[in-house]
Amino acid sequence: MRRPKLEVADVFHRHGADWRRANAGHVSLDQLQVMSAIEQCRSAALGGHVERCEDCGHSRIAYNSCRNRHCPKCQGATAQDWLTAREADLLPVGYFHVVFTLPAEIALIAYQNKAVVYDLLFRTAAETLLTIAADPRHLGARIGATAVLHSWGSAMTHHPHVHMIVPGGGISLDGTRWVLCKPGFLLPVRVLSRLFRRLFLAALVDAHAAGRLAFFGEIAGLLRREAFAAHLAPLKRKKWFVYAKPPFSGPEAVLAYLARYTHRVAIANSRLIALDERGVTFRYKDYRRNGQARYRTMILSADEFIRRFLLHVLPKGFHRIRHYGLLASASCKTNIARARELIAAPIPQVEPPASHDTVDPDAITDHRPPCPCCGGRMIIVEIFGRGGAPRGPPSGAGIQT
Repeated sequence: MRRPKLEVADVFHRHGADWRRANAGHVSLDQLQVMSAIEQCRSAALGGHVERCEDCGHSRIAYNSCRNRHCPKCQGATAQDWLTAREADLLPVGYFHVVFTLPAEIALIAYQNKAVVYDLLFRTAAETLLTIAADPRHLGARIGATAVLHSWGSAMTHHPHVHMIVPGGGISLDGTRWVLCKPGFLLPVRVLSRLFRRLFLAALVDAHAAGRLAFFGEIAGLLRREAFAAHLAPLKRKKWFVYAKPPFSGPEAVLAYLARYTHRVAIANSRLIALDERGVTFRYKDYRRNGQARYRTMILSADEFIRRFLLHVLPKGFHRIRHYGLLASASCKTNIARARELIAAPIPQVEPPASHDTVDPDAITDHRPPCPCCGGRMIIVEIFGRGGAPRGPPSGAGIQT
């Protein structure tokens, strides 16, 4: 796998030290750790191994990955294993894509209280979806959803929203039949939007009253109950954004979509164009435009690029992929089996996820690229530790990055 022309790591290598000094005291430990991990990823600093082709003898050096979930280089294999596990849970029905977005007035509060507010976003979006689906005036069924948090817009600005993948139907409230949604229609977005707004604002007010929210800088005054209530008052009348896209063409399309979304980070290396005296040039989408005019380029100073990237570092232990309703982990297998029984669908045969090599923590057999010379299987012939180097790599050995 060839290294992209430009990576986020290159920006950190060239400008990270200066940025740390300029922002000393204003950067969290989590953000500093993410920077360090990305800078060291797939370099000698993390150690690695030498691989050799069983057929032609071609050798190459493969450095270990940092495995940080914010690293643009470390998500491919993780996403593939996750998708393999999810494949067994797919149902032979249409799937919808529903998006719940927080208004801009909440964004800074969310940034300063990520664990609390992002959790409220997940919980209230899921409660909204499950409540409206269970209402006999709408679907009248128990449904399931897989939710993925994204905190960024295409230009890496702070834009918290949750993507939900929802099967187009559910199990009737009495558990006796499968209730299929109307063709091309899941639930009314206006009803979803109003309930989401009410549930989220109520939960946010409760969190404030319980002292679970912190406020700094320009919003420090929101610590006072009166100021907080005044800030939220206009949001009770504002239209909140909930969007339901048309259903996917089939379960395979759902997997393809999830592969792009579940383990995405704020910006992929493939979107970077240049790093020069002007700053960082990258591609982005302007959703206010249509057609090809939507695809544009932006130049940010290196300092601003780093700042925006680090806006999206999540608290340790925070789960950004969650399952609800029929797909909730505790009862997922039982619910999926019952749903298939009601739909009269066969149980799919799915290969188990690739096992991890116990010697080399970065080696996942199914994801190791084949020999670039003959396509043969590469095997590990030497392992070296952090900051080390192979004893004597053969001449002409390649380096996998």
